[in-house]
Amino acid sequence: MGIIGYDDLAEYILQHYPAGSRIIEVGIGRHPDTAELLSRYCDFTCTDVMPEGPEKLNYVRDDVFQPDMRLYEGASLIYSIRPPVDLQDSIAAIANRVGADLLIRPFSSEKTDLSRHFSEFRCINYKRAVFFLYQNKR
Repeated sequence: MGIIGYDDLAEYILQHYPAGSRIIEVGIGRHPDTAELLSRYCDFTCTDVMPEGPEKLNYVRDDVFQPDMRLYEGASLIYSIRPPVDLQDSIAAIANRVGADLLIRPFSSEKTDLSRHFSEFRCINYKRAVFFLYQNKR
């Protein structure tokens, strides 16, 4: 079973980041549903620490605690679906460093304050997808 609202999350991203935007999913794990939708319309890369990722997607092995920053350069949006709380600050630091917005879709009861990395923050309820969006001023 996939993540509830994965299609709504992809729809929101595609409505707010123009076609061709560089978008990166951190921690793809075993639920590539959102990534598969996005990869059709944007410059898409997904990452995880696992040696192999989902077939048919541009997958790069990376560790957010020791990231290869070249991978993230030029990203408009970095997002992660249900990342463990202990990874969220590292993901935020990466997004902030490259000037990308950050979207975190947490488990239902989690909230981490990553606002120190960003100029704007809000919780968004879009159809069946609930997530936090941290934006850099451009």
